[in-house]
Amino acid sequence: MKWLWLLFLLFSLALSAQNTLQVSGLNEAQFIYRTALDSLNAYFRDAFAFRLAYRNFQFGMKFVAELPKYSTNQSEQMAELDPNRLSIGWKELYASYEKDGLLLRAGTIEESFGIGMTFRSWEDLEFDQDNRVEGLILRRDGDLKVKALYSAIPNQNQPERLDLAYGGDLFLTAYEPVHLGFSALSYRRLTPLNRYNQQDVFAMRSAVNLGYLDAYAEYAVTELYRNAPTNYDGNAFYANMNLYPTGLPVQFGAAYKRYDRFNFRLQDLPTANHHNQTLADDQNAGLDEEGLQGWIAWTINDQLTLNFDYAEAWNNDQDKRMNDFWSMLRYDSGSKQISLEYSHVEKLDEANSKWQLEAAPTLHVFLPILDHPIGWQAEYKYVEKTHFDRRYIHYEPHLQAELTLGKFALAAGVQSWWSKDKTLMSARYQANIEVKYHLYEHSELSIFAGEEAGGKVCRNGICRFVAPFQGIRAELSTRF
Repeated sequence: MKWLWLLFLLFSLALSAQNTLQVSGLNEAQFIYRTALDSLNAYFRDAFAFRLAYRNFQFGMKFVAELPKYSTNQSEQMAELDPNRLSIGWKELYASYEKDGLLLRAGTIEESFGIGMTFRSWEDLEFDQDNRVEGLILRRDGDLKVKALYSAIPNQNQPERLDLAYGGDLFLTAYEPVHLGFSALSYRRLTPLNRYNQQDVFAMRSAVNLGYLDAYAEYAVTELYRNAPTNYDGNAFYANMNLYPTGLPVQFGAAYKRYDRFNFRLQDLPTANHHNQTLADDQNAGLDEEGLQGWIAWTINDQLTLNFDYAEAWNNDQDKRMNDFWSMLRYDSGSKQISLEYSHVEKLDEANSKWQLEAAPTLHVFLPILDHPIGWQAEYKYVEKTHFDRRYIHYEPHLQAELTLGKFALAAGVQSWWSKDKTLMSARYQANIEVKYHLYEHSELSIFAGEEAGGKVCRNGICRFVAPFQGIRAELSTRF
């Protein structure tokens, strides 16, 4: 840690002699008190980040304290204090130089190649997922865009050990309006036998933009070998197209995906459906999935728009299938907004005799009353599941209201859950309220009290179950 502070001191002294030094930062503090009887109660997190910039140089650090870490993942909830979930220290550090379209950055890196099919390094706090790499990246912009990366990331099973990720990406203009891209990467992961396997990934992509039409396609292959339990080859293909007919108030779009044993940590696969659903809740999208998606947007007049989105997916054996439908009718008139949505997701797993349906009509209303913006949301979710000869049905109605009064923003909601054999009065209800207040121009305080239902969240080709919450959550953010 001493070398880190020495580097920071030398960098600060060098920049402080200049009169154009820029300093910016953000501090986010969060205290959680969870009132569930079978859970640890108190959690605290603070993240203090700052950035120094002078001309073409930047330097940034972030201090993170998690005492202990609160996980939204239902499978990681704690009943007692766990020393492995207590952490404190400087967890992010980077320095960069950028000039004439050339960027050199060392330290914590957030980056992607193409749309992220072959490589993406990112952090998702809501999903409690940190897939950022540490290393060196060289990036050149212009007619020929170049990225070269050599990095490491903590192993998922042994965080004190590192996995490697290195490779490069080219993106060039073949001839207007056609652009081509090429990626090559290698991943070295530590196995439970303390030996590194190797997975190579090669990809080619193309993009076309004609004004009235844009299209994108990417094909990738992968090979896992060297100290792997089972060597295998995989591949992935994704394409989409958007059409904007000249003079018509209608837009069309379509997408196609096919993934076969194309699954690794540092990737972000397009799901090709509106709700980012996977073919099966317990299976990553890259293992075995194929599907089609189509959508249409119709501007009826200056105030009304209508959207439809439909997708289907299946696996190679055709024993797993899914369909995803979404529609919305929206009315906009100045500060008034009203929209009616309908969502429908259906999944079938014949091999395990499972079927499930989730359907939800939702009404959104945003109207100013006495110059104060007020919003309402009403949703009625219907869930039906069958497993062999057993059938389960329940309902999840949800009401929420939002109001802004000067520096105050208020949100109150109530959600219920009842099964087919329960009455409205005997159902379980979960209510909550959240207050946000702008203390100063640069600071905001947020306090949440009540219950949240939790449930399934799907993103980046993965579905997880977010734990329900009951208690108080206070957050203070300060920018400078």
